[in-house]
Amino acid sequence: MQIHDLKRSHKNKKDRMVGRGGKHAKTSGRGGKGQTARAGNKRRPELRDIIKKLPKNRGYRFKSAQKAYLLKTEKLVPGLGGKREKFSEIRKRLGIRGRKIVIR
Repeated sequence: MQIHDLKRSHKNKKDRMVGRGGKHAKTSGRGGKGQTARAGNKRRPELRDIIKKLPKNRGYRFKSAQKAYLLKTEKLVPGLGGKREKFSEIRKRLGIRGRKIVIR
């Protein structure tokens, strides 16, 4: 009997295919090599770096609070018992929304 005449009783079993998709995603159980395997691996998206370089807007004010509503004393209506009219009543009467009222 020669070596080329030898035969196995069981056929060769093929190895399992690893890293071909499946439920694990990305490396599929094969681990990470290269940049991901190194210490200090911190890859960030480019857009984040661009946003970080932009200056912050400081001293922001609401548009409604920028200009005060000037109201002359002649336009005031006296309230009950000779008291001055409340600011909430002035706002309702004149239809002023979200603005500072200055009486002069």
